[in-house]
Amino acid sequence: MTPRIAFVTGASRGIGAAISELLARKGFHLAINGRRENALKEKANDLSRKYHMKCLPFPGDAGDAAFLEQTFSHIKKELGIIEVLVNNAGVSHIGLLSEMQEEEWNYLMQTNLTSVFLCCKYAIPGMIQRKSGKIINISSVWGNAGASCEAAYSASKAGVNGLTKALAKELAPSNIQVNAIACGLIDTEMNQCFSLEERKALEEEIPAGRYGRPQEVAQMVNLMIEGPDYLTGQVIALDGGWI
Repeated sequence: MTPRIAFVTGASRGIGAAISELLARKGFHLAINGRRENALKEKANDLSRKYHMKCLPFPGDAGDAAFLEQTFSHIKKELGIIEVLVNNAGVSHIGLLSEMQEEEWNYLMQTNLTSVFLCCKYAIPGMIQRKSGKIINISSVWGNAGASCEAAYSASKAGVNGLTKALAKELAPSNIQVNAIACGLIDTEMNQCFSLEERKALEEEIPAGRYGRPQEVAQMVNLMIEGPDYLTGQVIALDGGWI
């Protein structure tokens, strides 16, 4: 049987690490990317040992075209054609838009949106060749609703949602499905900026009464992978009924 191949960005911690863990457990061979080189390599070694599969780390900037072109070339040579692409790399920025520097805007957009464009660009030819593929973009409820003092982050995730819907239409004739998960508050390092009082207030706003877990996002990714091919172009909220 031909091994299933997946590529996950932002995989050194949090949601990306949980997704990588679940896919490894499901028998995928993996390529994983992240900026934290030591953590990424440690994660790759751990998954390889635990699940007896190949897991290749590619530390670097997922928004860098030259880096990604080389990365995808290595993946094809060492593992094969990617069947599943999970675009998870992302950063946040909290503050007034009027006080945001252009460099901060460009960095956020490159990480959150340009990385999705580039990874799709390099993954699509192989998927078209094999006439199947799943692209899953990790987005945010703020891409749908917008958040005060997170205008740039909201704009980047709205871009991810629009790209998801448009690309799904473009690739549907090639039997490639493109969907996104609009996450609510997930218990990750990115959301550790809140005080205990702020966290409690947020939890009280969420009908489910708690933050989501990275493992729950991973479960949703798996549902999208194993779900019907007719499911495409969707941005599905995973937010405990919050927004």
